[in-house]
This record gives sequence, structure tokens and C-alpha cells, in this order.
Amino acid sequence: MSFLDSLFTKKEKSVLGVDIGSSSLKVVQLRKAGGQAILETYGELALGPYGGGEVGQAMNLSAEQITETLKDLLREAKVTTTSCGVSIPFARSLLSLVELPYRKNRQEQKTVIELEARKYIPVPMTEVQLDWFVVPRTDPSEKGLEQKNVEVLIVAVHNDELALLQQVTKGAGLSASFFEIEIFSTIRAVVDDPVKSVMVLDIGAASTKAYVVEHGVVALSHSISAGSQDITRAIAVSTGISLTRAEALKKEEGLGGGTPGGPELVFSRIFSEARRVLTQYETSHKKSIAAIVLTGGGGVTKDLGTYAKNIFSIDVRVADPFAKTEAPAFMRPVLEEIGPEFAVAVGLALRKLDEA
Repeated sequence: MSFLDSLFTKKEKSVLGVDIGSSSLKVVQLRKAGGQAILETYGELALGPYGGGEVGQAMNLSAEQITETLKDLLREAKVTTTSCGVSIPFARSLLSLVELPYRKNRQEQKTVIELEARKYIPVPMTEVQLDWFVVPRTDPSEKGLEQKNVEVLIVAVHNDELALLQQVTKGAGLSASFFEIEIFSTIRAVVDDPVKSVMVLDIGAASTKAYVVEHGVVALSHSISAGSQDITRAIAVSTGISLTRAEALKKEEGLGGGTPGGPELVFSRIFSEARRVLTQYETSHKKSIAAIVLTGGGGVTKDLGTYAKNIFSIDVRVADPFAKTEAPAFMRPVLEEIGPEFAVAVGLALRKLDEA
């Protein structure tokens, strides 16, 4: 680009984060101006009706059905860009934090990591895309000591999952420069303190993901077999209403909606398991977790933050990913309310902005 070209360069383009979840699709469109991430549009569309189910229900749809849903969402949200990043479901990926022998030679270290990775991946290496990250040393007491071992985060995604996402993206007319496991997108959007250890509870439709984040790295991940759709079902059963109405009631009245024995029982199960994982981590690592962040579809349940603070003895907050974007003040109450559902999409869009 010449000097004159740079004078007349158009403003930076808009970018899109596309979260392909188990019960809905979410998109967030941002652009950068003055060093700020400006929110242009966002939207969500449930997958249930496209597969003969109800709103809030986890679905296993074909690539064609997901593509149809995504095209409808892009149109309804009035998305104006094709440049995007796309999420990879946590359930379709593998993460392992392992300790391996340290090698000063980078090529030797790479060889050691890739050989050891085979032990943790239950399918042939030809069937997955493998990535890994060496965790930096952060313990001051270790500085100056000869390094014998290194912690490595090993990440693998099945080729079939990537092929499906590529098919959906292309079918919807989008151009994706990256596909990212949803955990990393969520961290980017909701974890504000990069130093302290934080537990993120991502209450998805089919399950809840509990993971501990240290220095921006996933130090532990754990899946709990209860999620947002179980909360919706509990409300429906205890009140005798439809799943669709129960999904709306979850957001409108939540834990204060006069449905004793309904959603509280599900949250009690989720939080009990999360507390066990938290305690086990603190005991084995001899360090404290500073806070818990609630996100995902279940995170929009009204009064959940207050309820959770009575369960855990540490700081608990409901995620507000849109706080990292600029938007009109009158929209803030709505964005705070729906924020937990859009953490992944916001995180993807923020990464995409950094590419510009």
C-alpha cells in the first residue's frame, strides 16, 4: 500500500462472532472505532423449531438445517458483514493439561509434546486437528531454578466437526478466518482479571461446563450433566405449562417466580457439583479461587446471581460480556440481562477485531 493509499483507506470493516450452540445460534457484529469495540447488531435464534422441537431444547440438527437457521438469523439481525469467527462446541473437543519433560531445544520440545499427545486422544491422530500451548511459569518461587518439567495445554478437534462448521459457514455465505473452542471465546469476553484464579460456570442447554482459568489459561475443565434445558423442564413440570412458555418464564421470573422445587433443584445439583470441583482444585493445587462467573443460557435466569451468592462463600457475578463493547446507554439494561447467553459470540467478535 502506498502513502496516498493509506490516506484514503476506508474505515475498518465490521466483524462477526458466530456461536453455534446446541439449542440456539447467536451472532454479534462489532466494528472498531477510536480503539473501542462498537456494538452494531446482535441476534439469537432457537434451533428447536427447525428440528421439530421447542425453544430452549438442545437439538442435533444436520448441517443443512443449521445453515438454514443461520441464514434466517443473519437476515433477522440485519448483519452486514461476512467476515467472522465461529465457535467449536466444548463437547466436540478435547482439552488436557499435562506435565511433560522440559526441553531447551524448541524442536525437541515440540516432538515430545506431539508424541505424548497421542496418549490423551482416543482416536487416530489423522482424524483430529491438534494444537498445544506451553503454560508460562508464574510461581515466583520457581524463578532462577532449573526447569525440569513444563505444563502443556493440549487441544484437539475432530476433523468431522471442523468439516461441518466449514460447510455451515460457507452455506450461509460467511467467510471464517478461524474456528475457536467456545471456552477460549468465553474467557476473552468475561474474565477481567488475568492474574487471579477464576471459575467460570457456563450453563449451556444440555450441560454445564465448569472450568478454572489461571493467567488466561484453562487449568481445569469439568462437565456437569445438567443444563439450561433441565431448568426449563423443571419449571414446565412444576407449573404445568409448555416448554416454550417455561423458557420465557425462566427469564422473566426465574428463581423468584413461585415455582418451589423446580429450578432450585436443578441449580442445587449444578452448584453442588461445581463446589466439589472447586474444593478439589483448591486442595490439590494449594491455591484459592477468587471468584465465580456465571454465563451461558442458564445464566439469564432471573435472580440467579443472588441465589448463587448464598451457595458459594466467594465472590459470584453474572457475566456481562457486552461491557467490553460500546453501545447506547438506553440499551445497557437489556444487554446486561441477555449478556450471559452472548459471551461466546462477543468473545469471537473481539478476537476477530484484533485481526483487523
